[in-house]
Amino acid sequence: MAKNKRRRRKGPSKRGSIIALCIVLLLTIFVGYLGFNGLWLDGRGLTLGLDLRGGVYIEYEATAPEGSESDFSTLMDGTVKVIQNRLTGAGYSEATVQTINNGTGIRAEIPSVTDPEAIVQLVGKTAVLSFRDADGHEFMTGKNVKSATAAYDSQEGKGYYIALDLDSEGADLFGAATAAAALKKSTGQNQISIYLDNELLMNPSADSAIYGGNIAITGGFTQEVAREYAIQIQSGALPLNLKELNHSTVSATLGDNALSGAVTAAFIGILLIMAFMILRYRLNGVVASWALCIYIIVLFFLLALFDGIQLTLPGLAGIVLGIGMAVDANVIIYERFNEELRAGRDVKTAAKSGFKNAMRAILDANVTTMIAGLVLLFFGTGPIQGFAKTLLLGVVVSMLTAVLVTRFLLTRFIGAGLDNPKLYCGRIPAAADAQETKEVQ
Repeated sequence: MAKNKRRRRKGPSKRGSIIALCIVLLLTIFVGYLGFNGLWLDGRGLTLGLDLRGGVYIEYEATAPEGSESDFSTLMDGTVKVIQNRLTGAGYSEATVQTINNGTGIRAEIPSVTDPEAIVQLVGKTAVLSFRDADGHEFMTGKNVKSATAAYDSQEGKGYYIALDLDSEGADLFGAATAAAALKKSTGQNQISIYLDNELLMNPSADSAIYGGNIAITGGFTQEVAREYAIQIQSGALPLNLKELNHSTVSATLGDNALSGAVTAAFIGILLIMAFMILRYRLNGVVASWALCIYIIVLFFLLALFDGIQLTLPGLAGIVLGIGMAVDANVIIYERFNEELRAGRDVKTAAKSGFKNAMRAILDANVTTMIAGLVLLFFGTGPIQGFAKTLLLGVVVSMLTAVLVTRFLLTRFIGAGLDNPKLYCGRIPAAADAQETKEVQ
């Protein structure tokens, strides 16, 4: 009677392990060199926050005009967009505008400027809305627009459209302009162009004269697009009333000094951590240090990739904390690994058991940290959110590197022939003691 033989899964070959380690080493050096020289993503680098590069920040409290309180969130989105467009149009392309205080305030950060008063005037100015005919002649301005809203009409097949309500003067001006434009319909010169701060917003066509002051601008809009256009047309003044809370100028010199000091401290700390890991865990410490280098490279690559994350001083603190989480995970793994070695297991079995037994503790620690980071992200403001973003990203990357990368490297080291237990743990019991331990178990 044939016996069922259980097929044992073979590990990586010695030659394959050496080749894999060489490839990973070359990739680590190459990608690390690119990152160190700021060559990420076609020259895109890390976006530094205001506290590191210097500039001006202004914070506002926002209130809705009387009768518009129910649509506050929509008006807030429109106000943020208007301010962002004004700053971008004025040449501050790297400025960021975001809501604060649970969506009731606005914070604008403008790097590389030193005059906060000029920014205050730019943000708070009245936008210039202009209506022009096909020849470029202005016939009406934003002062004649009483309201602009996104509406929906299914009966006449308009779908979502922009409804304008003009005052009496605007109704007469718009009627005359559309009447003149309609006469040019056959030539295709019947457009009515709408400009905001001298930038073309839209240019619908007028097929007939439109009198009465109630205008419907159609164009197959989605609800979101129609609402966005309506908010921009309404922005002869900002959609919300803004009250300045405070503004401040951050010195670029202060930011440079802070960044230099933070990078130096982080570099020294990382070297000390690597030295400790190598002294304490021997070859496992080398694996942990290698994985830590990969962690740092991947983390900064992602920071450069995502536009919504700026590197600030609190963000650097989040990165350092993430490094601590990555090292902590390795410590847990290697302590379990050494326990298995002291119990008489061979290196390959000890490595497998070490990762398996450490996973629960690693997941628990990282999940609790992520919960704290999410709370800070949703309920914090400004610098606190910057800390939360880098912390969350760091925790996710640390879990991947501490488990996947570390396991891959350690398995290849063992597969390359480095399977002497004394390379990993200094206190290995004698063979007799190990055998006795096995028999007891």
